[in-house]
Amino acid sequence: MNSDTNRPVRAGRRPVVGICARTAPVTLQGSDLVVSLALQAHVAFLSEAGCTPLLLPLLPGAEDLAGRLDGLLVPGGPDLDPTLYGAHAHPATRAMDPDADRVELALVGRALEAKVPVLAVCRGMQLLNVLHGGTLHQHLADVTGHDGHRPRTPSFTLGRRPLKLLPGSRIAGILDEADPVTACHHHQAVDRLGEGLSATGWAEDGTVEAVEVTDHPFAVGVQWECGQTADKRLHQALAGAAGGANHQPAAAILRN
Repeated sequence: MNSDTNRPVRAGRRPVVGICARTAPVTLQGSDLVVSLALQAHVAFLSEAGCTPLLLPLLPGAEDLAGRLDGLLVPGGPDLDPTLYGAHAHPATRAMDPDADRVELALVGRALEAKVPVLAVCRGMQLLNVLHGGTLHQHLADVTGHDGHRPRTPSFTLGRRPLKLLPGSRIAGILDEADPVTACHHHQAVDRLGEGLSATGWAEDGTVEAVEVTDHPFAVGVQWECGQTADKRLHQALAGAAGGANHQPAAAILRN
C-alpha cells in the first residue's frame, strides 16, 4: 500500500507504529498513581489496520527509536510550553510539561528525518508546526470570537465545524468526501505556519485544521480528534504508509 513511500515492509511481519504516550493520574484499587497511556481507540484502530502499536513514554532516549519504527502517531494532549515558540504563557494555557515537550519534539524530528510516516493529531499538529518554526494561538476564542472548536459544556463535547480541504492534497484524498466536518476539541491552533509545511484544511472561520510536510512521503497533521469518533480513515492511511516501511529493526524492538 502507498507505494509512493518507496519503503516496503519485510514480508511476514506487521508494521510497528509508535504512539507517543501521555501521562495522567489515576486511582487503582485505592492507590493514587501516575500512568503512561494511550487512547484505546488509537491502539485498536491501528491494530485493526494491520499494525502493531507500540507505546512510547516521553523520556530521554525515546528519540533513538524513531528510525526503527514503521510509523508514528502523535496524539492530542496538554498545551505546549509557549517558550518553545518564543511566547509567554496565556492565562488559559495549562498542564504544560516542558521536559516531555522537548523529548517529543526530538522524537518527531528524528522520525521525519528518517522518512517515517507520521500522523499528528490535535496537540500533535501544533507540535509539528512548532517543530518547523511556527507559532500558536494560545487561546483560539480570542481570535475567532467563539468557543465552537472547544464547546463549553459540563461534559466533554466535540465541536462540529465544516471543513474546507485543498483539492489534490493528501488529506483530501484520505477523507474523499464533498462536505467533511471536523470533530474537534481544542483551544489552541496554528498562528504562523512553520517553514516546510503546507496548510491543506481550514475551518469556516479560517482556523488551520490540517497541515502536511511538503518534502515528506507521509507526514500529516490534523487539528480534529480522530480517535474520539468511529472514523478510522486517518489511522488506515497511516497504516498504509507504514506498510511501505523498510525498517527491519522495528521487529527487533518487540523481540528485545
